[in-house]
Amino acid sequence: MDVPLWLALLCVAVLGVKLIRPPWWLIAVLLLGGYLIADSLLAPVIDTAIK
Repeated sequence: MDVPLWLALLCVAVLGVKLIRPPWWLIAVLLLGGYLIADSLLAPVIDTAIK
């Protein structure tokens, strides 16, 4: 069964928010921080660390 990555991440995010109930400002900071880091000079370093 092939599941798109965006769908899997959306399911994990929804379950995480429902089970852990983090504050909304923390979710916004993580999303914004991830977006900014993905387009920065640190992106290649993080990419090699993950792989």
